Amino acid sequence: MVTTLLVTTVDLGRQLMDNGVLFKEVVIKRPRKPASLSLSVHHRLNMYSLAASAAGVSLLALAPPSEAEIIYTKAHVVLGARSYMGYALDLNHDKIVDFILFHRFSYGGSGTAMNFYSQVFVPSYTGANKLNRVALTASKNGAMAFRAGDKIGPAAFFWHSGSMASAAGTVGKPPFRYLGKWGNDGEGLKNAYLGFRFAIKNKIHYGWARVSVSEYPFAATLTGYAYETIPKKPIIAGKIKGRDAITVQSDSTPATLGRLAAGRK
Repeated sequence: MVTTLLVTTVDLGRQLMDNGVLFKEVVIKRPRKPASLSLSVHHRLNMYSLAASAAGVSLLALAPPSEAEIIYTKAHVVLGARSYMGYALDLNHDKIVDFILFHRFSYGGSGTAMNFYSQVFVPSYTGANKLNRVALTASKNGAMAFRAGDKIGPAAFFWHSGSMASAAGTVGKPPFRYLGKWGNDGEGLKNAYLGFRFAIKNKIHYGWARVSVSEYPFAATLTGYAYETIPKKPIIAGKIKGRDAITVQSDSTPATLGRLAAGRK
């Protein structure tokens, strides 16, 4: 007898809309081979589980997510500076993309003047649930940068997209404009938190993603994300420990648009 553990894939080939510009965007596909357990191994795991339970041992790996309130996912995703790269966030691991973290660097202009634009942002993703939103600042001009310990919930203002850091200027010269909390006048920002409102079976949940952005030209690093399993309950930014928290490991693989357009195995 063989017990097969099936690992599914996330496939995203939708369209993004940001500031009126339509993109054909990100596909994050992570195919894996199924892993099989022999009967003897399966039996030993079952026996170990029973023995641990009898001894009063709490095994994180054996605790179903329904028993936790906060599901935290470890991650290490780097979206390089001067690149077009995106990462699809599936906060609750239900194979539905909830948000996209994106970095773009572009050039444009006419004649002898060549301008550039760099941005780290959460774009509007038309493939996500319409209830999904990212928290904005009080002035509503960019994504809110929460600090560890901040409460993320209904008191925040949420919108379908939010810019984290941006810079613009003329090639060969320093940027003449920096915007966004993570932009921080070109200095970047470490270990700040995006706040999310998103839907699970059309019920509102709250979550966060911990992101650091380097100084200009703004490489972004995602180091973890979490969500609250209880509908409408606020979540505390950065909370990853406690009896009500479970930690899982992500498959942290960013992708450039060029590679996505060409397809991947």
